[in-house]
Amino acid sequence: MAVVSTVNDLEALTLTLVAEFDAGVERVWQAWEDRRQLERWWGPPTWPATFERHEFVPGGGASYYMTGPEGQKSHGWWRFTKIEAPHHLEFDDGFADENGAPDSAMGMTHGAVTLETVGDRTRMTMVSTFETQEQLVQLLEMGMDEGLKGAVGQIDLIIAKSVNA
Repeated sequence: MAVVSTVNDLEALTLTLVAEFDAGVERVWQAWEDRRQLERWWGPPTWPATFERHEFVPGGGASYYMTGPEGQKSHGWWRFTKIEAPHHLEFDDGFADENGAPDSAMGMTHGAVTLETVGDRTRMTMVSTFETQEQLVQLLEMGMDEGLKGAVGQIDLIIAKSVNA
């Protein structure tokens, strides 16, 4: 599996995930940049994502929903705040209603993703920063940690398919 570690830090209000992939930085970057590739891994394996919008530019946004095993849908949104291809991106992230409008009930998080070359592999570090400890604990109780590990674990398959195609 690609995931090397996850650390929940209640004091710093962060969840940090580190993963490594047998591919170059540019190839792993494509898994974020390309909407169709992103759909193949964002969301846990039993909750695949569908991106209705993916404007991968600073100030751009994304809206998506994940479909659960019983057909239920969970909507979300992103606002890209920084993109430095192919090594770094940042975005605000939150839940949305069924129309894609931000739902502030669960607050917002800020994601920062860094890709770096480590030997012949790429290390991806994802840091999610939360507004409060309560928000972090609530999202962890909802399974965010395990869901994120499962989602990122799917990137290896996408990379392998493109190498063997």
